[in-house]
Amino acid sequence: MWIAFKRIVRAGFVGFWRNAFVSLSAIFVMAVSLFVIGSTLMVDTLLGVSLENVQDKVDINVYFVPSAEQTDIDLLQTSLESLPDVEEVVFTSREDALAAFSELHKNDETIMQGLEELGDNPLGSSLSIRAHDTSQYEGIASFLSEQQAVEDPQQPLIDEVNFIKNQEAIDKLTAIIGAVENATFIIMLVLVAASILITFNTVRLTVYTTREEISVMRLVGASNMFIRGPFMLQGIMYGMAAGVLALLIMYPLVLWLGPGTEQFFQFNLFEYFVSNFGYLFAVLVGTGILMGVISSSLAVSRYLRV
Repeated sequence: MWIAFKRIVRAGFVGFWRNAFVSLSAIFVMAVSLFVIGSTLMVDTLLGVSLENVQDKVDINVYFVPSAEQTDIDLLQTSLESLPDVEEVVFTSREDALAAFSELHKNDETIMQGLEELGDNPLGSSLSIRAHDTSQYEGIASFLSEQQAVEDPQQPLIDEVNFIKNQEAIDKLTAIIGAVENATFIIMLVLVAASILITFNTVRLTVYTTREEISVMRLVGASNMFIRGPFMLQGIMYGMAAGVLALLIMYPLVLWLGPGTEQFFQFNLFEYFVSNFGYLFAVLVGTGILMGVISSSLAVSRYLRV
């Protein structure tokens, strides 16, 4: 068994170097396929982070009347924080709201003059509510509507809830998240299937060049595993070389794109590539080896019949 194993390994390396041109062709095709798969993984991560950033900016704001009592506001905030759909509730006092408003309109003399003439703070306190998921905002809005319904009309607490204004944006964002997730999954399946098909045909060309040797070995009694072994080893070598080559191609690309993605998406693609290099290496090289072994095994099968 050990002698047979050494012969299989030696035949695999000899076949790899003897058919150097075909081997390079197979490696190149597999590298392109793996590069596309790796790029899809990177783009999927980039879109996921981008959607999370946008989702973090979506919230529901509850504006209180200026005469609202702080105890009533605290009670409503506690009730909101106890809801399972709520991730965070941020309170903004009347003073902080006025300071932010003044800073925003400090260059508008008309507005600043109007505030001085009022002499009192016309703004009320507010709560900014964030949900765990965009699909949960409607339930929070329903809770707030129930709170408004039981208020005393003579002493209202809530002045306005901006969910209706943001509802269209929230619905669009939810639809985009779902569409991107589904599209990415479908694209990955199509690319993997196309990559395996292309690799299979390329490796089959490699096997075709040695079809006569396979027939002779089969006729003299060589086992199927002994015949398949060198080609499976070559497939492993193709996959390893192609995975490394795909990573080498991706490195300068993500290095160039890194600053741009950080500026527009607040996510540095190059830093992600470096920090997750082990994961990407395992995925691409592992996928390449698997594709090479399966393709080689399938491609040589037709020549195992006498």
